Amino acid sequence: MLGFLKQPVVVTAEINVNLVALTVMGLVNRLWALSYPRAVVFDEVYYGQFVSLYMKRIFFVDDSGPPFGHMLLAFGGYLGGFDGNFLWNRIGAEYNMNVPIWSLRLLPALTGALCVPLAYQILVELHFSHCAAFGAALLILFENSLITQSRLMLLESVLIFFILLAILSYLKFYNLQKCSPFTAGWWFWLLLTGVACSCAVGVKYMGLFTYMLLLAIAGVHSWHLIGDQTLSNVSVLCHLLARGLALVVVPVAMYLFFFYVHLTLLYRSGPHDQIMTSAFQASLEGGLARITHGQPLEVAYGSQITLRNVLGKPMPCWLHSHKSTYPIRYENGRGSSHQQQVTCYPFKDVNNWWIVKDPGMQQLVVSNPPRPVRHGHIVQLVHGITTRYLNTHDVAAPLSPHSQEISCYIDYNISMPAQNLWRVEIVNRELDTDVWKTILFEVRFVHVNTSAVLKLSGASLPEWGYRQLEIIGEKLSKGYHQSMLWNVEEHRYGKSQEQKEREVELHSPTQADISKNLSFMARFTELQWKILTLKNEDTEHKYSSSPLDWITMDTNIAYWFHPISGAQIHLIGNVLTWASANVATLVYVCLFLWYLLRRRRKICDIPEDAWRLWVSAGGLCVGGWAVNYLPFFMMEKTLFLYHYLPALTFQILLIPVVLQHLTDHLCRSQLPKNAFSALMVAWFSSIYLVYRTFSPLTYGEPTLSAAELRALRWKDSWDILIRKH
Repeated sequence: MLGFLKQPVVVTAEINVNLVALTVMGLVNRLWALSYPRAVVFDEVYYGQFVSLYMKRIFFVDDSGPPFGHMLLAFGGYLGGFDGNFLWNRIGAEYNMNVPIWSLRLLPALTGALCVPLAYQILVELHFSHCAAFGAALLILFENSLITQSRLMLLESVLIFFILLAILSYLKFYNLQKCSPFTAGWWFWLLLTGVACSCAVGVKYMGLFTYMLLLAIAGVHSWHLIGDQTLSNVSVLCHLLARGLALVVVPVAMYLFFFYVHLTLLYRSGPHDQIMTSAFQASLEGGLARITHGQPLEVAYGSQITLRNVLGKPMPCWLHSHKSTYPIRYENGRGSSHQQQVTCYPFKDVNNWWIVKDPGMQQLVVSNPPRPVRHGHIVQLVHGITTRYLNTHDVAAPLSPHSQEISCYIDYNISMPAQNLWRVEIVNRELDTDVWKTILFEVRFVHVNTSAVLKLSGASLPEWGYRQLEIIGEKLSKGYHQSMLWNVEEHRYGKSQEQKEREVELHSPTQADISKNLSFMARFTELQWKILTLKNEDTEHKYSSSPLDWITMDTNIAYWFHPISGAQIHLIGNVLTWASANVATLVYVCLFLWYLLRRRRKICDIPEDAWRLWVSAGGLCVGGWAVNYLPFFMMEKTLFLYHYLPALTFQILLIPVVLQHLTDHLCRSQLPKNAFSALMVAWFSSIYLVYRTFSPLTYGEPTLSAAELRALRWKDSWDILIRKH
C-alpha cells in the first residue's frame, strides 16, 4: 500500500531562459526608481481624482470609458494604504507622504513589464523563430514611449497588456485546436481570450478595436471549421457553442461584473450624481437619498411635488415659478401675456414645489384614503408658494417663437381665459392603468386644450428671467424627446389647506414611509448610457495632435517639468523603432500584394506554408495596427500621441515578421544572409543607442543642460522645455 514511498517523488520542469531573462529585464526597465518624480505627472491629475473617490466610496461618472481601469489603479492605492486625501488640482504638485505613489504606479508598471515576454510568446505561437521572437521583445523593451506610459499612473500600458494577452491566448487556443480540442488547456486558453478581451474593453473602449479583430479572426476560423468534413455535425456545433460562450457570453458577463463592483464600491452621493436621474440619485447614500428616503411612492391628488427634467441638459433643473411676470414686450418687439414666469431652475428652491390638484375639487390636501393619479388622468398643477395654475395658450414663448408660452395664470380680466388642464402620460408605464409613482416613473404633461407638451427648451432667459432656463409648450406632432419628460423627485402628501400653513409645510423637510431601490440592471443601463452620451466640451490642448502626426512622431507631450532643476519627462518614442515600424508595414503590404498578384497568375514565389504564415501574421499585426489607428480619423475628440501606442505595438510585432521573411526567402545564399545578420546587429545596436539617448526624457533623470536638451530636439515640431536663465 505504501510502496510508492520507496521511490522518490521527482518533479521535472522546463524553463525558457529567454522568457525569464526578458521578464526580469522588463521588470527592471519599468520598475526602476518608480517613485520618481514624487509629483503629479500629466494625466495622473485626472486619474488620481477617481482613485481618491474610490477610496472614499463616492460615486462618479467618467465619460472616457468603463470603470475597470480606474478600479485597478484604486486597487494599487488600497494596497498602499491610501485614504484618498490628496488635492489633485494641478500637474507638478508635490505628493505628500500620505500618497503611496509607488503602489499607485505599480500596476501600470507591472503590466508594461509583462508586455515584453508577451511579445516574445506571441511571435513563438505564430511559428516564427525564437530569434525573431526575442527581437520583438527587445523592441518593446527599448521603446521609450511605452516605458514612459507604463511608469506612471496611466492606463495605456494596462490596455496594451490585456490586448497582447488576448492575442496570445487565442493563438495558443488555435494551436491546440489542431491536436487536442476540448482538453483542459484548450478550454483555459479559449476562456482566457474572452476574459482578456473583456478586461481590455473594461479598461478603455479602445480595447473594442482588438476585440472586434479577434472576433473576425475567430469567425473566419469557425467558417473553415464548418467546412471540415472530418468533423461530425454535433462536433461542429459544440465548437461553435464553445466559441460563442467564451468569446461573447463571458466578455459580456465580465463587463457587467465590472460595473457591479463599481456600483457596489461607490455607494455614497457625490458631485457627479447630479447628472443622473432622481431614481439613481435616490439609490446613493446621502444627497438626494437623505431627502427622499421613504417618501410616499404614489402621487395622489393633493400631493406636493418637485418635478425634475429627465434630460438634464444643459444642466439638471426643476420646474419653477416666481412672482415675476413676463415683460409686456420683448426686445424684438413681440408681446407676451405678461403673466407669471415659469422656468426651469438648476437649484433646490421652495419655488420648485407644485401641488397636484383635481380639476373637479377645490381642496389642495390629500384625502384619506389618498386618491392616486393614474396614467391618462387630467390634473391641474398649482404653484405651491404663489398658488397660481400652470397654464399655456396661443402666445409665443419668449425665446422660441414657434412654441407656446408657459405661464402661471393671472386673471387680468381681458378675455384671456385660463387653460390649465394637463393630461398625465406615464412614458415608462407597464399598464395603461399604472399609478403615477415618484422617482421611478417618467411622465409627460400634455395640455388638454392645445395638445402642447411641457418641455425644456434649454435656452437661457435674459436678465428679466434671472438667466433661468426657458420652458415652452411644444406641439406633440413635433416628436418625442427627453426634454419633454419629467419625474417627481421630492414628494409629500399635503395636509394644509390654508396658504400660510402650506408655506410652512413647503419649507419643511419631506417625511417618508416608503423606500425606492433601483435594480442593478437599471442602474447599469443608466450609467452606461451616460458614459456613452455625456461628452465634456472638447477644447484644444497644447499637446493635442492629429492621427497624421503620430506615424512620423511629429509631436510629443511634455509630461512633467521640475521648476528648479529643469528635469523633465516627455512622451517621445524611439525614433528608429517608429521609422522601422513604418518601413516594415510598407514592405509587408507591397510584398503581400506582389505575392497575391503572382499567385493569381499561378506563380508561387514562396511555399504554401510560408504563404499561410505570411498572411496570418500580417492579418494579425497589420490588422491590429489598422483597427487601432484608422478609427481615430473619424473621431471628433481631443486626441493625443498616447492614443497611437496600441497600434504602434502591433507595428513593432510586425518588424521581426518582415525581417525573418526577408532572411528566409529573399536572402537565398549564405553571403547575403551573413551581411543581413550583420546589418541587423548594427540596427539593434542603433535602437539601443537611441533608447539610451532619450532615456533622460523617459525617466526624468539625469538632469540635462540646455545644450543637451537642444541636441535632443531632433525634429522642429518637438516641444523640448528649455529653462531661460
